[in-house]
Amino acid sequence: MMLTVNEAITQLLAVAEVRSTVESMPVVKALGCILAEDINAYVNVPPADNSAMDGYAFNFKQAINAGFKLPVSQKVPAGTPPEPLLIGSAARVFTGAEIPLGADSVAPQEICFEKNGILFLASDLTPSCHIRKQGQDTQAGSLLLSAGSPIGPAQMGLLASQGIVDVTVYKPLRVAIFSTGDELVEPGTALQSGQIYNSNRALLIGLIKSIGMQAIDLGVINDDLDATKNAFLGASEHADIIISAGGVSVGEEDYVKQAVADIGSVDFWRVAIKPGKPIAFGSVNQCPFIGLPGNPASVFVTFMVLVRPFLLASQGCSSVVHLVTQSRAMFSKASETREVYLRCRLVNNNGIAGVELHPNQSSGVLSSTAWGNVLVRQQSDVDIQVNDLVDVLLY
Repeated sequence: MMLTVNEAITQLLAVAEVRSTVESMPVVKALGCILAEDINAYVNVPPADNSAMDGYAFNFKQAINAGFKLPVSQKVPAGTPPEPLLIGSAARVFTGAEIPLGADSVAPQEICFEKNGILFLASDLTPSCHIRKQGQDTQAGSLLLSAGSPIGPAQMGLLASQGIVDVTVYKPLRVAIFSTGDELVEPGTALQSGQIYNSNRALLIGLIKSIGMQAIDLGVINDDLDATKNAFLGASEHADIIISAGGVSVGEEDYVKQAVADIGSVDFWRVAIKPGKPIAFGSVNQCPFIGLPGNPASVFVTFMVLVRPFLLASQGCSSVVHLVTQSRAMFSKASETREVYLRCRLVNNNGIAGVELHPNQSSGVLSSTAWGNVLVRQQSDVDIQVNDLVDVLLY
């Protein structure tokens, strides 16, 4: 039975369970980690009303009564506690400075002027302007970040704004990878007739590291059933998840599916996706396994569409489905019976975002993935015409 892409993703996520233990990590080193617990705000940010710009703080009603002319009674740099505002006066303030008690508005320095200690205000100011209110960013006690949140630069800054030094995160998953094929040799070795360089090794290591996980490199396994079994058994002892590339089709030298079936279990092995129909999912010694096809572009696409969500869910991430947006197609393409993921490039098309199609969509053309920056999803049996809105997955 051939599964649809959605069915495959649903089955993968249904059995995905958090396989990582937790550890404490300094915020400044937590980039790419996944939070293992909810984080609540400890303090208000900002901790008090402060000025949004350089200017003068004053009481709006008092300014009206004084004809928008007020004596300047104090100067408040950022980081200096202010005195309460004298009635009928203004305070010189700078961006980020705490607003003195009694003031309720700030006049930017560009639209007022001070002469001989007297501030002259424009009469068209509005009340409560240019003040950042206490807690308008975050309020003490509110949920700051949820467990399962990926930590990026913005999250690191947000945590630091609360004075947080360390956070509890999931340890990176250990993902064992290997390729199969007697024709594969590693870069740095002279090619002999019939040989090709193993690009899937570097590709998978990069894909795994790009989502904050640890790649355990097991190299190339010969096209042999016993060697393939031994590779899986060894990997299951040291890794949280196993990913292989190649050997999952129906050829005489494709041993991955048979090896896993002999020593573990295989749950499915064909998905209606192009490129990449032959895919296996199962387990060896309770260690999940995903077998990808051997063609490099197929490895890239199936990892991004199917493997990535499963790995992120197993890492404890709460947001695992790829962000999909839409753009205008700058190409036409006839439909196919499988769901197709086209290697494309998002470009500026006369001021409008558009997607170009790489001219060679063969599953063996890895250069198409390096040329592109998005995958365009073409639903089965749906033609794409120029200027159609298409689903775009950024990578």
